[in-house]
Amino acid sequence: MLNPRAVAAIGASDEEGSVGQSLMKNLLLGKDRRKIYPVNNRRSSVMGLKCYASIAEVPEHIDLAIIATPAKTVPALVEDCAKAGVEGVVIISAGFREVGPEGAKLEDEIKSIQAKHGIRVLGPNCVGLIRPEVGLNATFLRDNPQPGQIAFVSQSGALGSAMLNWAVSAGIGFSMFASLGSTLDIDYGDMIDYLGEDPHTRSIIIYMEGVGNAKKFMSAARGFARTKPIIVIKAGKHAAGAKAASSHTGALAGDYAVYDAAFKRAGVVMVDEIGDLFDCATVLDSRFLPQGPKLAIVTNAGGPAVLAADSIITNGGELAQFSDSTIRTMDAALPPYWSHGDPMDILGDADIKRYEQAVRTCIADPNVDGLLVIYTPQGTTQPTLVAEAVAKIAADRRKPMLTVWMGEKSVLEARQVFYRNNIPTYATPEEAVKSYMYMYRYRRNLDLLYETPEELPVDFAPPKSHLKVLIRKAAKNRTALTQPEVDRFLDAYNIPRAKGSLTKSVEQAAMVASDIGYPIVMKISSEDILHKTDIGGVITGIDSSQALKDAYKTLLERARKAKPDAKIDGVYVQKMMSNLDYELILGAKKDRDFGSVILFGMGGIGVELLHDVSIGLPPLNQVLARRVLEETKIYQALSRGLRNKPPIDLRLLEEIMIRFSNLIVDFPEIGEMDINPLVVSEGRLCVLDARIILDKNALDRTETYPHLVIMPYPTKWVTLWRTKDGTEVTLRPIRPEDEPMELEFIRGLSSETSRFRFFQIIKDLPHEALVRFCNIDYDREMAFIAETREGDRKVEVGVSRLILEPNKKKGEFAVVVSDKYQAKGLGIKLVDMLIEVAKEKGVESIYGIIMGENLKMIRLCEKLGFTTKREHEDVLVELKLR
Repeated sequence: MLNPRAVAAIGASDEEGSVGQSLMKNLLLGKDRRKIYPVNNRRSSVMGLKCYASIAEVPEHIDLAIIATPAKTVPALVEDCAKAGVEGVVIISAGFREVGPEGAKLEDEIKSIQAKHGIRVLGPNCVGLIRPEVGLNATFLRDNPQPGQIAFVSQSGALGSAMLNWAVSAGIGFSMFASLGSTLDIDYGDMIDYLGEDPHTRSIIIYMEGVGNAKKFMSAARGFARTKPIIVIKAGKHAAGAKAASSHTGALAGDYAVYDAAFKRAGVVMVDEIGDLFDCATVLDSRFLPQGPKLAIVTNAGGPAVLAADSIITNGGELAQFSDSTIRTMDAALPPYWSHGDPMDILGDADIKRYEQAVRTCIADPNVDGLLVIYTPQGTTQPTLVAEAVAKIAADRRKPMLTVWMGEKSVLEARQVFYRNNIPTYATPEEAVKSYMYMYRYRRNLDLLYETPEELPVDFAPPKSHLKVLIRKAAKNRTALTQPEVDRFLDAYNIPRAKGSLTKSVEQAAMVASDIGYPIVMKISSEDILHKTDIGGVITGIDSSQALKDAYKTLLERARKAKPDAKIDGVYVQKMMSNLDYELILGAKKDRDFGSVILFGMGGIGVELLHDVSIGLPPLNQVLARRVLEETKIYQALSRGLRNKPPIDLRLLEEIMIRFSNLIVDFPEIGEMDINPLVVSEGRLCVLDARIILDKNALDRTETYPHLVIMPYPTKWVTLWRTKDGTEVTLRPIRPEDEPMELEFIRGLSSETSRFRFFQIIKDLPHEALVRFCNIDYDREMAFIAETREGDRKVEVGVSRLILEPNKKKGEFAVVVSDKYQAKGLGIKLVDMLIEVAKEKGVESIYGIIMGENLKMIRLCEKLGFTTKREHEDVLVELKLR
C-alpha cells in the first residue's frame, strides 16, 4: 500500500481547481515508478490517460486506491476495491462521523467492509499520504517535500499542510507524511510499526488530538522509541468539563497529565507548541542528539547570549564549564577582556577566523555536550560567509550544534546554508535552547526508563480468588466497598495498615480499643459517605473508654444529620498513629484512553489544594516506581529529610507502590482507589485510610487485562520442570531485573554455542543491548528463561525468544541452552513453550534461521514438526500453526 506498483485514483478529474485534478497531478509526479489509473464513470480520459468507469475494469492489479468522491458513494467503492483485491485505500472524502449520525452510519458501513475483507483503510476525511523516497504523493496538496529521514503523522489535515509548506521552504525532507483523518482503521500504532522498520525513517513527529487505540500506540511506541525518537504535540490540554470524581485520585489525575505520563512511559517526547514540533524536527534531522545538558554558547553579542543562558537554566540545562585547554586556546585568539566562560562572547568585531576558532575549540572540549552559535549582524562580517565557515566545521562534528542567525532579510541566505547542511537554525536563542532541552530530555528519559530495576521481595501472585467473589457480591447493590472489605485487599497484597476493625456497638468498639490500645481513631462507616471528614465523620485522639462512648454517639448523630438516608454499617475503630513525619497519597483511577493509572504524591486533607502529585502506568517495577516518586516535590523531603524529619526508607515505599500496582493490575473491576493518607511514622509506612470504588461495567468483560495498555508480567507461564537428569528448573518469562543474570549466562556460553545462537562469538554486551533482551513488551514478544540453583545462587541455564511481526501473523524464534545443560530436553521444552504462546496469540506460523552446521538445533526443530529449507549456508525452519 505504501510503495505501490499501480495506483487507482477514484474520482479523478481534470477540472481546474478540483480535488480530483490536484490528486492526479501529484500522482503523476511518480509516473516513472508506477502506473496511474484514473477511475471516473463520467469521463473517458483524464490528463491524457484512459479513464475507467470502475475499479473492476482496470486491467491490472491495484495496490493502492485513493477515493475522492461524495461520502454517500464511498462504502460501495470500498467494497468494489476489496473485491478487486486492492490492498489498501485512502479515503480523502469528508462527510462522515464528523457531520453527525448519517455520516457515522456511512463510516460504520466502511468499517464493516474493512473487517470482512481485511483491506487497509487510511481516513476517511484525511489529506492522504506522501512518501518522497519512492515518489508517491497521494494527496491533493500543492507542496511536494524532498526526501528526508523525518516522518510526520498528523490527525489534522490543515496542520499537516502547513507543516509541509514550512518544510519545503526550510529545506527539511520527509520520509513520510500521513494524514490519519478519522482513523477508522490505520492509526498511530500502525504507522509507528511501519516507520519503526522503515530504513528511510530516523525519527517520527506526531500531531495528536486523541490517541485512539492506546494499547496499540503504547506497544508500537515502546518498541521503537529506543531507536527512533518519537515527538508528539497533543491538542487539548484543558478539558471543557471534568466528570465528577468519587476519589481524590479521580480529581487529581487529569486527562492531559495522563497523556504526559503515558508518553514518558513509552519513551515519547511531548512538546507544548506547534513551534516546538517544527523546531525539534530540525534537531532530529541533524543526526546528533544531546548526550548531556551542558550547552556552550558562542556569540558576538552579549544580549542574546544572556537570553540563551537564562533559557538554559529555566529549561533544566547547564552552562558548560570550559576546560583549562579551552581557556588557554581562546586567550590566544581573543582580546584579554573576553568573557573567560560560558557564554563565550567573541565580541562584536568578531570575524570569520574568530568564529572558526571558537566553534572548533568548543566542539572539542570534553566538558561541552552541545554548542549554540549566535550571530547578530555587526560590522562588515557577512552572515552568509560566517554560516558557510561554521557549516564546514560542523561537517566533522560528533556533537549537536544549533545556530541562531538573528535578523530577517539579511540572514535568509545564511539560514539556507544551514538547512542544506542539516544544521538546526532558529530565529531566537530561546527557540534553540528549548529544542535542545527537549531532545536531551528524550535521551535522559530513555536512560532512566530502561535502567535495570533492583529485585524487590514482592509476591506477584498473591491469593485473590476470594477477593473476586467479594467484589461480585458487593457489586449487586453498591459500588463502594466498606472499610473491612478494603482491609482484605490491603492484607492480601501485604500493604501495611494501622490496626483496626469495624464495630457494630459501643461495647464491641470498647473491646477492639482495648485490644489494639489507646489512643484510637473512630470513623463512621457507610457506603453512602465517601469523604468522612467532610461531615465530621472522623474523631481522633480518643484515649479512654468514656471518650470512646461519647465519640461513638457523636459520630452516629453527625452521620444521620448530614445524610439521613445513609446506610450506617457501624463505626471503624483504628489505632492512632503518633509522630507523623509525612502524609502521602497513593491512588488509582481509570482513564478513558489509557485505562488504569496510578497516582502518588503529597496526601492528607489538603491533597487537592497542594496538587503535588505524579502519575504512572501499571505495571510498575522498582525503577518505574522510583520515576513516579522523583517527579513530585515531596520526593526531596522523603529522600533527604526535611528540617527535623528524617529521610524515609525509599525501598520500602517502592515495594508498597509495586504491591499496589499489582493489586490494580489484578482487578479490572476497580474503578477508583485511594490510599490517603499513607503515613510515615518513626520510619514505618502504613495506611490510615483507603477506599475502593467499583466499575460495574468491568464485571462481565472477558478479555485479559481490559483496563491496561501495557501487558503485565505473565505469571501464568511460570512453571517448575525437571530435566532428563532430574535437575529442577524454573521456566518463566524474562524480566528487566534479570539483566545481570542474562549477561552472566551469555558470558558463560562456549564459543561454538555463542556462534550458533548469535552467528558470531559474543562474550559481552552493553546495557543498551541487554535492555533489548530483558525489558520486553509481552504483548508482541516473549522470552522464557530457565533458572536453577547452583549452591546458594540462582543461575540462568537457557533462554528462548519469540518476536512477533507487527501484524502478529508470524514470529521469529531463537533458543540457546548453556553447554552444561544441553542434551537434557531443555531446548525442546523452551521451544515448545514458545509454540504454546504463539498459538494462544493466534499466530499463523513461527520461523527461525539456523546455521547449516548446527545439526543439533536442526534435528530439534524437525522433532517438533518444523519444515526445513536450506538457504545458502543457513537453514530456514518454519512451523505452521494454522
